[in-house]
Amino acid sequence: MRVTPLEIRQKTFEKNFRGYQIDEVNGFLQTLSQEWERIQDDNKELRIKLEATEREVNKLREVESSLYKTLKTAEDTGANVIEQARLAADLHMKETQMKADAIMHEAKTKAKDTIEESDQRAKEIVAEMEERLKMLVENYKKLESSREDLLADLKRLGNETLERVERAKNHTKEFDADQHLVTARREARKIAFPNNYSEKILRPEPVAAITHIHAEQMMSTQHIVQLVEKDIVVESQPVPVLVEATPVAVAAPAKKVLKSFFDEIA
Repeated sequence: MRVTPLEIRQKTFEKNFRGYQIDEVNGFLQTLSQEWERIQDDNKELRIKLEATEREVNKLREVESSLYKTLKTAEDTGANVIEQARLAADLHMKETQMKADAIMHEAKTKAKDTIEESDQRAKEIVAEMEERLKMLVENYKKLESSREDLLADLKRLGNETLERVERAKNHTKEFDADQHLVTARREARKIAFPNNYSEKILRPEPVAAITHIHAEQMMSTQHIVQLVEKDIVVESQPVPVLVEATPVAVAAPAKKVLKSFFDEIA
């Protein structure tokens, strides 16, 4: 049963003999109604505050829920990010390891090929140098042999030359330069004019120096013929004739065979 302050103030009691004092009862009722009115005002104010507090609590609960959801989402997102980062790191590590293995394999292969090529090239160079050294040794031996042969030939030629010089010295006095010169002129005239020539032959000046030259300066009959200049008389007219420098084969006389100086000493 709800009692308002107004009901308390207007409450009446039946009068009875030797009952309560009316003034005291009315005064108490007045005080009670005032206190009750104050209590109701306090309750109303408290109710308003309670409602406001409940609204704040609800808001805080909503914020709490939102924060929880956000935190949960953040945790989930963080976990996903961490997982993704871990997976990416693992993948990157695997790729890096694969690349490192490939580079290492390629480097080992290249190093092996380079070593094999270097060994092969070194073997080829050694073989080539050995072959060249062998050829040099053979050439040196050939040169030594050729040198010995050359020295022997030079010695033999020297001996032969000395022998020829000695024989030339021995036959120098027997050489008749005038007779060889006359014979050469006669044979040259016969070859030049086989059908028409005069028997008159100019006698050359005596060649005294020829009998005194050394053996190495002696000339063959053909060379003497080349240096002879003769006047051949054809039909009483003197015709100067120069014998060509080409060596002429001289026919030997029928009665007497004349040999050249070098034919005699050969």
